[in-house]
Amino acid sequence: MRQLFKDYEVRQYVVQVVFSVTFAFSCTMFELIIFEILGVLSSSSRYFHWKLNLCVILLVLVFMVPFYIGYFVVSNIRLLHRHRLLFACVVWLIFMYFFWKLGDPFPILSPKHGILSIEQLISRVGVIGVTLMALLSGFGAVNCPYTYMSYFLRNVTDADILALERRLLQTMDMIISKKKRIAMVHRNMFQRGEVHNKPSGFWGMIKSVTTSASGSENDIKCDFALDNIGLPDLALIQQEVDALEELSRQLFLETADLHATKVQAKGMVLIPDGVGKTDPVTRGIEITVNYLGIQFDFFYAISSSKSSNVIVLLLAQIMGMYFVSSVLLIRMSMPLEYRTIITEVLGELQFNFYHRWFDVIFLVSALSSILFLYLAHKQAPEKHMTP
Repeated sequence: MRQLFKDYEVRQYVVQVVFSVTFAFSCTMFELIIFEILGVLSSSSRYFHWKLNLCVILLVLVFMVPFYIGYFVVSNIRLLHRHRLLFACVVWLIFMYFFWKLGDPFPILSPKHGILSIEQLISRVGVIGVTLMALLSGFGAVNCPYTYMSYFLRNVTDADILALERRLLQTMDMIISKKKRIAMVHRNMFQRGEVHNKPSGFWGMIKSVTTSASGSENDIKCDFALDNIGLPDLALIQQEVDALEELSRQLFLETADLHATKVQAKGMVLIPDGVGKTDPVTRGIEITVNYLGIQFDFFYAISSSKSSNVIVLLLAQIMGMYFVSSVLLIRMSMPLEYRTIITEVLGELQFNFYHRWFDVIFLVSALSSILFLYLAHKQAPEKHMTP
């Protein structure tokens, strides 16, 4: 666990434990689904582990995570710091009130369920999680083809790649030529320094005798080079080399991008359901920042050594609700013989409601994403035009 959080500002041990437990039990639910399909363990053992897993994950999502979120939020407020435990309880009670009222408008329960039954908690967690899943899925369903459309609109030919590679080679030749020139000047300056600072005395006489006739010829060449290239000219040449090196890096990146675009365009024809490089949330923030001109840095604005605990707990809350709602939706897709134990554990929930609710939110999210991406495309049409 220390290895997991070593690069982050999360130093509270309880936060690390809560996040790790949420992640572990969320993954365990998917393992239990696989066990149901493969018939691993006995039926009574799988039922026990399902019951234990759901009880723990609901305890964490409904009681522990909201309480600690309120606790750390209150701890960051100086006026409430002395009575942070009391105000954390108040925040948790407010959360429970709205969490409980959330189930009133939705037909998610059978009337015979008691107020303290496990179905009361799963039903409300499921509504929040299914809503989150539908929003992300709707945006991803629209954003994925919109993103890959650029690979087909951008027509990259072999001639374009060859022309760019030719420019890159010419730039590299110029860099090598100028670096050779700089090296020659440095060598000549060093040799001339040796000529003008000849040692005197007996050893100087010995060296002068043993110097070959070619040395005089080299001295003449050195003098000629130094007369034509001075230190200011050498600095100017070095600036030109730096500029050419920067140009070569840009040309190399552009060449690699053209190669990647051509390969991906061919690959997308063969594999139309390839995996994108960015997730829907990141893509949405990217469009908001780059295309609509709304400049903000969300994590820079809210993140600090104090707020990092709250951020991690919020991520744990979202993750847990997402996994619980995934189980509710996966259950309907499983054959009848594989979902018997899951149905017994989850109780008599209105499973059809969650699927209808997912479809409605998915449709709203997809239509909103289409409008959103259309406006973003109109704001910056040059980013999507073919070169």
